[in-house]
Amino acid sequence: MKIVHPETVEWKRGLEHRGGTFHHRHMFDGEENTPGNFQYNLGRIEGDFASPRHRHNFEQFRYQVEGTMNFDRNGKMTKGTFGYFPEGAHYGPQSSEGTSYSAVLQFGGASGSGYLSRSQVRAGQSELEKIGTFRDGIFRRDDDVEGRRNSDAYQAIWEHHNDRRLEYPKPRYRDPVLLDPENYSWVAIGPGVYERFMGAFTERKAEASFVKLEKGATWKGPGRTVYLVTEGAGRVEGEAYGKLTGVHSKEGESPEFTASEETVILRMTLPNLAGLEQTGREPVRAAAE
Repeated sequence: MKIVHPETVEWKRGLEHRGGTFHHRHMFDGEENTPGNFQYNLGRIEGDFASPRHRHNFEQFRYQVEGTMNFDRNGKMTKGTFGYFPEGAHYGPQSSEGTSYSAVLQFGGASGSGYLSRSQVRAGQSELEKIGTFRDGIFRRDDDVEGRRNSDAYQAIWEHHNDRRLEYPKPRYRDPVLLDPENYSWVAIGPGVYERFMGAFTERKAEASFVKLEKGATWKGPGRTVYLVTEGAGRVEGEAYGKLTGVHSKEGESPEFTASEETVILRMTLPNLAGLEQTGREPVRAAAE
């Protein structure tokens, strides 16, 4: 189990293959080269950020901490909004209305396509910059280099790393699902503990909910989960937590939270990919095994 406080993690520049200014505090990584690999960051995006309409072969949970992210025809994420972004579904173009602050969990989904690690993305970008240019979310290959002239930036990196064409999974959802948690009722799930259940997504059941603890209440969460404290204070596994503290529990682990003041926690449970095989390839090991 890992517990990370954001103030202990420095801001670093990221998403250089997109357009504009993005900094992140990197909180957690999964296991590289498994279908259930993941990455969880707290991101700060400036008003010059721009990303074209695109799609991915992985899934995302997003929570808007501050500010507004604009996804054009897919709607806006204002403070407190939660979103599920399915693999294979287009979204955007994406921009930030001034400075915005988001929590983003990206993870391999039900298709078994997996998720590239930070080091794999950086290595791929560095190698591609020798034969082309990244600008405004697009990779443009030099005129004297064979291959597709223009590609989505992440797609180009993925194809370079895997040495094959990226075949996007057919989307199980046509569009991102944006939810307003404040329009949900709190449902009691234990003494002094309440839940707003956001949903379970795909047959592999990536789940999300907000859990509220009254002062003095205790709650044990599930494994294979990333937690974000959105407000409040208390202790988790004997260590103090505060606003934006992150917790990652592996399969079989069950972190215990005790609130010293009213607390709200975003629970993001990763999909169960046990036994999953990648289409057209040899079986690969699931992160839960």
